[in-house]
Amino acid sequence: MKASDLMVKCLEAEGVELIFGVPGEENADFMMSLEKSASIRFVLTRHEQGAAFMAEIYGRLTGAPAACLGTLGPGATNLITGVADANMDRAPMLVLTGQGSTKRLHKESHQIMDVVKMFEPVTKWATTIIHADNIPEIVRKAVRIARSEKPGAVLIELPENIAEDDTLALPMLPIRFRRSQAHSETIVDAAAKICAANRPVILAGNGCVRKRSAGILRELAAVTGIGVLNTFMAKGALPTDSEQSLYTIGLGSKDIGTYAIDAADLVICIGFDMVEYHPSLWNAAGEKKIIHIDFTPAEIDSDYHPELELVGDVADTLEALVFELKKSPGFDFDLSQQALTRKEMATELDLYRNDVTQGLIKPQKALADVQQIYAKDGLLLSDVGAHKMWIARHYHCDIPNGCLIPNGFCSMGFALPGAIAASLVEPERKIIGIAGDAGFLMNVQEMETAKRLNSNITMMIWEDNAYGLIAWKQWAQFGRHTDLSFNNPDWSLLAASFSWDYKYVDDSRLLLDALVEASQHNGPSLIVIPIDYNENQLLTHRLGEMNRQL
Repeated sequence: MKASDLMVKCLEAEGVELIFGVPGEENADFMMSLEKSASIRFVLTRHEQGAAFMAEIYGRLTGAPAACLGTLGPGATNLITGVADANMDRAPMLVLTGQGSTKRLHKESHQIMDVVKMFEPVTKWATTIIHADNIPEIVRKAVRIARSEKPGAVLIELPENIAEDDTLALPMLPIRFRRSQAHSETIVDAAAKICAANRPVILAGNGCVRKRSAGILRELAAVTGIGVLNTFMAKGALPTDSEQSLYTIGLGSKDIGTYAIDAADLVICIGFDMVEYHPSLWNAAGEKKIIHIDFTPAEIDSDYHPELELVGDVADTLEALVFELKKSPGFDFDLSQQALTRKEMATELDLYRNDVTQGLIKPQKALADVQQIYAKDGLLLSDVGAHKMWIARHYHCDIPNGCLIPNGFCSMGFALPGAIAASLVEPERKIIGIAGDAGFLMNVQEMETAKRLNSNITMMIWEDNAYGLIAWKQWAQFGRHTDLSFNNPDWSLLAASFSWDYKYVDDSRLLLDALVEASQHNGPSLIVIPIDYNENQLLTHRLGEMNRQL
């Protein structure tokens, strides 16, 4: 069989369902082979970066890798931002790139560059297929590496002359292995340390949003009464109405949730990566006792030095830990700070729930309305910008993966292509992407993709005609900011040109109805609101006061 046909059959055997991308001359053979596949759908995008973000969201929602595809040279370089984002946010992904003939890789030649070496820093593994017979092994290895903890991106490069070769090789059948649980003696030790603590708190990270892990985390919180602070990426691990929910932590500044972790004598970190909320922000003095529960051992860091590590499958480990804790005759924890934290944050979230303004809409009010529609069973995807900080602090959902925020690499342009991918994975789910005007326009071309696929998504743009987050950061540090303003298109004409439904809302009283209508529309919708980013500085002042009090 032809090598490109074998490549497709190997991907089919691995259960790959979607490939997003922009083909080129050097992967033409692969595309011809892919066209014959009955189980893999190719989604043509308008830019390779959008393709990578789409594959990332597929991986975050399903736990299985989709693929993004580009040709050599600029096709490959255009992929790299989305690939780096997926890799740092632990999303399994296959990256498929074409390459020129191996006969010209050793010399200066049209569009030739060392793609593998370029991708090595932003993937778990990157390789070139140099013989057609190696394809089954390489694909099997790539998928296994991409899926194994911690998940991430893997690159396979297929040179054009290798794609044309004949081979007698056959696909390797994937074999799934159950991940091991932490050692039983370590689990007993962890239970004893938890029972001996006075003011324990749980810090839930990205490893807690898998459905099974989230379910057992909820049981752990209910059995012990210990409060749970979730990182940006762990939203929905605990429902908002749970008495143990202490909301989200992770801003670079002290916040209400900080009181709970500062008061704690034991921090139980579950599925937590340091990139989510660096320990220097909550354990700078190094006095906290830490229990680390994760798929992999703890990263070495002077501010994160656990006295106990439970390394293994998070769900299985938590299940065994809960079983052990249930043997306890009772817990004598001081949960007074936990109750106060929850009360103060709930009050904060209610401040502008019914705010009435015209001209500019407060971020808090916008998110309160979004939460009414999407928090229970919908999905919110946040782009990167000032709005991300407001979403992280003020938007709370009740289900795992109910809110997706890029947190490690933090690339702008994430929300629109991400929402398109989410609509392919869960077409019946209500999906909204929130972006700033800057981030939205970075991948605006994917509006055509959304219309072509008839994606049932709503994109909400918070318009401030500037790079608002940069202005916010500069103002906080220097008391002023550089010129960061720009002009925007006529949004109504932009929406019309791509045949999107469109609403401009500058009256807070009309926003909820606009969101309801958009969520019920068949096809993509665009809502633009002028946002009151004067609240950025006011929030900075409030957080600064907290810093002085702590």
